[in-house]
Amino acid sequence: MRRTPIVLALVGALVMTGCSSGGESAQSAPPASSAAAGGGDASFAVITHGAAGDSFWDVVKNGAEAAGRQYGVQVTYQGDGDPAKQSQLIDQAVSGKVDGIVVSMANPDALKEAVGKAVAAKIPVVTINSGAESSKAFGAITHVGQSEDVAGRGAGEQLKAAGVTKLVCVVHEAGNVGLDQRCGGAEETLGGTVERLQVDIGNLADVTSKVTAKLQSDQQVNGVLALNPAIAIAARDAIGDSGSQARLATFDLSADVVDAIKADEILFAVDQQQYLQGFLPITFLNLYRTNLNTVGGGLPVNTGPGFVTKDNAEQVAKLAEVGTR
Repeated sequence: MRRTPIVLALVGALVMTGCSSGGESAQSAPPASSAAAGGGDASFAVITHGAAGDSFWDVVKNGAEAAGRQYGVQVTYQGDGDPAKQSQLIDQAVSGKVDGIVVSMANPDALKEAVGKAVAAKIPVVTINSGAESSKAFGAITHVGQSEDVAGRGAGEQLKAAGVTKLVCVVHEAGNVGLDQRCGGAEETLGGTVERLQVDIGNLADVTSKVTAKLQSDQQVNGVLALNPAIAIAARDAIGDSGSQARLATFDLSADVVDAIKADEILFAVDQQQYLQGFLPITFLNLYRTNLNTVGGGLPVNTGPGFVTKDNAEQVAKLAEVGTR
């Protein structure tokens, strides 16, 4: 959680090296010294599997738009959980001849063709959040996010230390490879039993009902791992409704989750610092367009995991209020 000075130093260094721009794509960009500062009238499309209005993805959107303002470039954010519609949005961005595309790949195989069209059109692509394993193969210049396996293992270690021996991992998006990796990582380190419970994030009342039913039917379950902030709050309600003593943890932050951590209702949240997943890709695309810089050396740029606990929740809450955490 105390990576902020390093991140700020990185971003500051990137800003200093990316002060020039040209009006063309990176493949034919003029020398940096001949271009105006700020990025000119470049346009970048951010296309994710999370629509605006979601507490997690709103922070990603805030980060991307803040970077756009800083570099003087146009940033458009669109999200859709349907991979077919997400592919259509990528195709539209390619047809619109944007200068770069940021895309999350919860279902990489479904997006492979659309991302390939962007790369073939010489539009640089940065992948974010999920799909890191396919990012390089698909032709993206880098991936920004966290290793879901590593994050899952970290969550499992924390839950084991809290005494959890039988865990329910609540999966809210069928086919999302990142969510499966989170549960799998927790299973590796918990040293106990991990069961997956499939729910629909579009019906939070039903999520509460399903988690309540699971806790009531299996008294040995003493831990619940949510993979989304809204699911975490629904699971918190389920634990209360069922009278269970199960310990609850979650991935990702919202103001409600931070408040629940402060109130001892949630043990911890795995924080992937999603603001950076919006801000850094725009930074990287702008540097690539203006100076042909690439970041990561073929490896993902990690934004997490960190852990928000009761010890640091108050500080994080202040940042969450302004939409940066």
